[in-house]
Order: sequence, then structure tokens, then C-alpha cells
Amino acid sequence: MATYAIGDVQGCHEPLRQLLERLRFDPAADRLIFLGDLVNRGPQSAEVLRFARGLGDRAVNVLGNHDLHLLAVAARGDKAGRKDSFQDVLDAPDREELLGWLSRCPLAYEDPETGVLAVHAGVAPQWTRSKLLALAREAGDWISGPDAGEFYAHMYGDDPDLWRGSLKGWKRLRFIVNCFTRIRYCDAEGRIDTRHKGAPGTQPAHLRPWFEAEGRRTAQDTIVFGHWSTLGQVSWSNGKAMGLDTGCVWGGRLTALNLQTGELTGCACRGAMRPGADA
Repeated sequence: MATYAIGDVQGCHEPLRQLLERLRFDPAADRLIFLGDLVNRGPQSAEVLRFARGLGDRAVNVLGNHDLHLLAVAARGDKAGRKDSFQDVLDAPDREELLGWLSRCPLAYEDPETGVLAVHAGVAPQWTRSKLLALAREAGDWISGPDAGEFYAHMYGDDPDLWRGSLKGWKRLRFIVNCFTRIRYCDAEGRIDTRHKGAPGTQPAHLRPWFEAEGRRTAQDTIVFGHWSTLGQVSWSNGKAMGLDTGCVWGGRLTALNLQTGELTGCACRGAMRPGADA
């Protein structure tokens, strides 16, 4: 049995199928951990959701920012926006089943066999392993609950940018979700930055990648994540942080990591978006 973590699929169903063929994925024995952003930008968001949902307990998806954006648009009853490509989900005959499954996906996941932590974007430097898992459950209860629409109305925004245990209400939930789904950099005080998207070395001098934050309390934990297609390499922090978004939707690769062996497998992607477009 193998457990594979897979970077951002973003509606690219055909590369996902090719990657699983290359892995010789056996749904009766193997497991998949998708690192969020199953949907949007690519051409077949509904097909990707159907496949992931159809795997039952053989697959887990940690929610990404594009997944949450789809859920928010659906909750408002809107059409997909100009930059979105998930109208196929909103128009699907099995729309409610797909959206319901997606809303129940966690924000963070701890693999029971290897202990590896999976998130879409990253974690706040102040959080321990147990704290981040508890906060993921706290915010996840809102996302999967009956008042999710009220949460989505307050989800967008960059404030607050610093974790405090005293945070309450929508600000607390927004910070938690922003860390798990949008963070790339933070400053020396632990303030998160969601705006700068370039590779390490291109950011303002006062920022550093979240996984290199001084005093990060999960520094000894292995964390796999997606979200950051411009990183330029997979392994960071002596192999404790593994960034698996290798730009499939931009014409890069779709990458899987075998959590038991550490082996990386990828397949080339034609790309559905122009490099440099708004991610």
C-alpha cells in the first residue's frame, strides 16, 4: 500500500489520469491526499471532483483557496466569474453532491501512517501541530455547517495578519483560513503575507517563506503543501517542507510524493492558463 500526496490539480483531469497511470495507482490498496485547489483555472473541475469523491475513504482533499471560492460562489447563487472555470460544477446535475463533499473536506490533515501534515498553503509560525489541527477543525465546522453562507460573506480579506489566541469571531476564522489556504510569506514578527507570489528571493527583504520563519513551532514536522507554483523546487527546510504545486495548470507538471518512500513522480501538462496570468 502506498499513500501519495498530489499537488494542485485545478481542474486538469487528464494530467491527473496520466499521473495515476504512471503511479500504477490501485484504489483498492493505495490512498491519495490532494493538497487543495482541485478546481478552477483548468477545463474539467466537475470531472476532478467526481473522481476524488468517487474514491471514498481512499482519498482526502485539504481545502484550497479555489475550492473555498467555488463554495462561496455557489452559496451566493452566483455564476462563475470572468477568471473562473468552474461553471461546469455549478451547472452539474450532481452539483449538490459535489459541493457537499467538497465542503466536508478538512483544512489540514494528519496522515495516520506517516505522521505527515498536509495543508494547502501553509501554517502560522506560532502554531504547534496540535494547535493547527484543532484550528482546522474549528474553521471546518463553519465551512461544513448550516451557517456556511454567513462565513463566506466574511471570508475575503487580509485582516488580521497576526495570530493571537484572543482573536474572536469572523476575524479569527478569516485568519485561520488565510493561513491554511493563502499564506506564502511572513515577517520576523510572524505577520502573514498573502500578496507576494514570486519565488523565494524575489520578496521584500523583511519577508521570508513561511516554512523558514524563525521559531516556527512546526519546524520538526514534515509538512506537504501546494499553492505556490513559483517556488522552483519541491524540497525545503531540509526536506521537512515539501511544496508539490509544480504548475500543472500553467503548463508545468503535476507531481505526486510517495509519503512512505519519499519518491517523486510527475507528468508534463499542456497547461490551461497563460503563465503570468492572475493565479
